[in-house]
Amino acid sequence: MIFDLDGTLVQTERLKAISYAKAAIELCPDELAEEQVIEAFKEVVGRGRREVAERLIERFGLEPKARARMEEFGVSAPWQTLLQIRLAHYEALLADPEVIRRNQWPHNLAVLRAAREAGCRTGLATMSRCSQVTRVLQILELVGAFDFVATRDDVERGKPDPEIYMLVSQQLQVPPGECLVLEDSASGVAAAVTAEMWCIAVTTPFTRESVRAQGLLDRRWIVDQSEQVMPVVQAMLEERRSD
Repeated sequence: MIFDLDGTLVQTERLKAISYAKAAIELCPDELAEEQVIEAFKEVVGRGRREVAERLIERFGLEPKARARMEEFGVSAPWQTLLQIRLAHYEALLADPEVIRRNQWPHNLAVLRAAREAGCRTGLATMSRCSQVTRVLQILELVGAFDFVATRDDVERGKPDPEIYMLVSQQLQVPPGECLVLEDSASGVAAAVTAEMWCIAVTTPFTRESVRAQGLLDRRWIVDQSEQVMPVVQAMLEERRSD
């Protein structure tokens, strides 16, 4: 079994949305409301940081303000300015272990524990950077819970490209067709499906609409209430056995 991290095991997508909103407001304090940016973030959740930043800059006309601060951060593009500001806000949120603990998804974590107890090989495939992933895993006491961890630092192309899932499959020495992925975002689902893996989407308020609109999964494999995830996993395993 291969798990996504952000939005799947922990609600860091919510924290990321807040950090992007705070960064955008810092650039345009009199023109934006936090909820506006959070709603826009839902459209790009699960994608690479550059794409997210570029889309938000375009959506809210942030380029002039971001360009004016490029020298301050020693960067060469406006989207990098937004990312630097956003990173400071995100790191401040992650600095409090209680924030991470309060935002974990217990039912998805229960699936991880059940997989380990059943002797499944387990992997993590996340678009977060290694340093951030390490901190979250330490706080949630999940260090050692995965046989292989792949982060954004390990691949050239982010989700929805299947590269990161293929990497985990190779490192686990388990063929893609024998991997079951737990995801939350449309881009993550696309990556898993393109890798020809089985996939269950446990959606969040940030991803529910886009996952359903995407149409890549049978509705049986889309879980909108996380407490229902275990029976759905069991149903998929039964179907795999019958195949």
